[in-house]
Amino acid sequence: MEHHHMHGTYDVLLVILSLIIAVAASYTTLDLAGRVAMTSGKNRTRWLILGAASMGMGIWSMHFVGMLAFSLPVPVSYDLFIVILSVIIAVAASFVALYVVGRKQLKLRQLLVGSSLLATGISSMHYVGMEAMLIDITYEPIMFSLSILIAIAASIAALWLAFYFRKENEKYAVSKKLASGVIMGAAIVGMHYTGMEAAQFHMVDEKLTVAGMSLDQRLLGYVITAGTMLTLGLSLIGIFVDKRLSRKDSHIRKNEKWYRSLYENNRDGILSVSLSGRIIGFNPAATKITGLEEDYFYNRSIIDIAPIVVEEERKRTKRLFLRSLRGKTISYETAIIHRNGSLVHLSVINVPVYVEGKIVGHYVIAKDITREKKAEQKIRHMAFHDELTGLPNRRKFDQVVVQAIEKYKSSDHTFSVMVMDIDRFKMINDSLGHAYGDRLLQMVTKRLHEAISGYEATIARMGGDEFTVVCFGSKSHIESISSEIASRMLKEAQLPYHLKDNDFYISASIGIAIYPEHGTESAELMKNADTAMYEVKKNGKNGYQYYSEHLDAHLLERIELEADLRKAIQRNELIIYYQPQIHAQNSSLIGIEALLRWNHPTRGIVSPSTFIPIAEESGLIVEISEWVMRQACLQMRKWQQEWELYIPVSVNLSTQQFHQNNLAYKVEQILLEVGLEAKYLELEITESMMMDICRSTSTLQELKDLGVRISMDDFGTGYSSLNYLKMFPIGKLKIDQSFIRDLTNSESDKAIVATIISMAHHLKMNVIAEGVETAEQLAFLKESGCDDIQGYYFSRPLPAKELQQVFLGKCKQDGKVGAADF
Repeated sequence: MEHHHMHGTYDVLLVILSLIIAVAASYTTLDLAGRVAMTSGKNRTRWLILGAASMGMGIWSMHFVGMLAFSLPVPVSYDLFIVILSVIIAVAASFVALYVVGRKQLKLRQLLVGSSLLATGISSMHYVGMEAMLIDITYEPIMFSLSILIAIAASIAALWLAFYFRKENEKYAVSKKLASGVIMGAAIVGMHYTGMEAAQFHMVDEKLTVAGMSLDQRLLGYVITAGTMLTLGLSLIGIFVDKRLSRKDSHIRKNEKWYRSLYENNRDGILSVSLSGRIIGFNPAATKITGLEEDYFYNRSIIDIAPIVVEEERKRTKRLFLRSLRGKTISYETAIIHRNGSLVHLSVINVPVYVEGKIVGHYVIAKDITREKKAEQKIRHMAFHDELTGLPNRRKFDQVVVQAIEKYKSSDHTFSVMVMDIDRFKMINDSLGHAYGDRLLQMVTKRLHEAISGYEATIARMGGDEFTVVCFGSKSHIESISSEIASRMLKEAQLPYHLKDNDFYISASIGIAIYPEHGTESAELMKNADTAMYEVKKNGKNGYQYYSEHLDAHLLERIELEADLRKAIQRNELIIYYQPQIHAQNSSLIGIEALLRWNHPTRGIVSPSTFIPIAEESGLIVEISEWVMRQACLQMRKWQQEWELYIPVSVNLSTQQFHQNNLAYKVEQILLEVGLEAKYLELEITESMMMDICRSTSTLQELKDLGVRISMDDFGTGYSSLNYLKMFPIGKLKIDQSFIRDLTNSESDKAIVATIISMAHHLKMNVIAEGVETAEQLAFLKESGCDDIQGYYFSRPLPAKELQQVFLGKCKQDGKVGAADF
């Protein structure tokens, strides 16, 4: 049997249609890949099947239209079964392709395996479809192999592009997909027509009669093209509609997730309440804030949780909650009792929920503001209370007094205002330091509470060492009650305070003003009580006194004295008197004490007991003390030059001056300035300056190293421990005149004086007695072994010139000027 090789021709229009089908099928495949990748479960399976059918039919249609575009000289029939088989192969290959690109990741191995399967499917579909032609076909090997290679390359490109462009939100996604579809379509068409070029058709001489389809190729090509394009178009429409619906569903799901996240993770408790008052939802924060279990909320009425609201807030909370049912957003604060028993403050917002313009329920949003409330209370407490003692401060005290005035304007009850100032506090604070001063104030506060226990009274700290008390009572008993409280306060204040391993003693001065006799306004009452307190200080401290009108004159006088004292140095009103110190056994002059006086231009000589406290309280004492030291040293240097008087001059140190960090340096500068040797200056200190042992010892040692002599003034009147006396570099003790005054009549004073003298001698110290006025006092002191004497018996304090005329000249003449024992 002889074969004749036949040559066919192509219908250009059908070839173009096949290319269009290939591009459309490729574009649809890229879109389908995105759908498959975005779905899961049953939806994924449905999209895989639908996509495989659509893609397979598109590829097959392109192949079949391409075959129909080829015309042979003889009619060609097709085997229907084989045609259907080629369709199934195309669909199967498409399923594999979509399955591969629908995965989350596409590794190189998966790409190559998937591409090989897709290329096998496409090639199989093509050549099986060729076998459907009822004609003898052979293939040219090179072109056949080239078609297979093109199929593989097209498959790799198709899978990679499909995987890459499956994301729908990429910029220019449609343009990129269309361009990719053109590339994929051209590759598929190229594979098909390369395969067609490899085919060689033969006609056998004998006519073969084979059952098959006889087709009008041109008409069938148009029909398949139209059907395929319709199918692909419907697929794209389906994809578009599904995308819209999916986007809407995704948007809804996303919004729901946002809402659920906001709801579930909100730190504020949220209850969803229906119009009937049923709780239909709640978040974890609601259980945390209330401490209630979840079962407590489920399908409960909002009224059921009302008992956790504190009793005093229930009615108001319920009323405000009901207002929100009328469509109002209500904000308010309330408080509940947590399941653990703790109080929880809440800031609540009731928000109505509208659906289609109608209220369907509301949210109850509760924020825990317990910390904020505590912070607010702390700030309020700090604003009205003293931080150190916890007592009400000046602002709070003023409120209490103003409220009391309003309350007792027309009443049988009244109140008194008491101002208390601690005597000697500044001395302790300067000596021991502020930490111990603060500790002392705290101890005083505790004792004041004990003093007013059982009385209707309020204590406040006004600042520094000043305290105030408001005492309430009937008009007929207010004075007696105030006196009782004042006495108890004084008694408590005088008990020893153990600080820094020592016992310290203080006293207090209290002024009292009664409403309305002594004032009808807060400021007036405070001023008058303060005036009365200063009168106590003026009269020796450690007591209480009621205000009276004549005290205003005393206060005014004090204010005027302070103003005048500030100008006294510049006006040369301060003068120094000198009192001789005499050796007890031979009556020789062994020293001179410098004593400050104030020669006021209108008041005359002002007593130191009057202006020294003013100087201390106003802070002028340091400047005045340095002036006294300089003037005394100048005078002694002058006496040395003019009288050859080589004895020490004694100067009293003030407490504030003693506690200056650079005291030794300042003393040295004054000595250098006036040209006086340090051994001719004697500094007198008091026991009260010695409270801080370490600090005092250091200061005294610096002065001692400088060459200055140190003596302790007013010995026996303070509260320092004698155990530490041996530690100080002190050369002389001065017995206070209070022990000398009744020396001849008091056996106790005699015993005290004799003991001091004996103790001082055992400690290798000299003893000088001040305030000696009678021969009997002098005789006892001599008999007891007292070293030196100072007092009116020998000379009263005199100005320098008068002392020279009355005393120094006579001493020089009688040879009674003794050299100081250094």
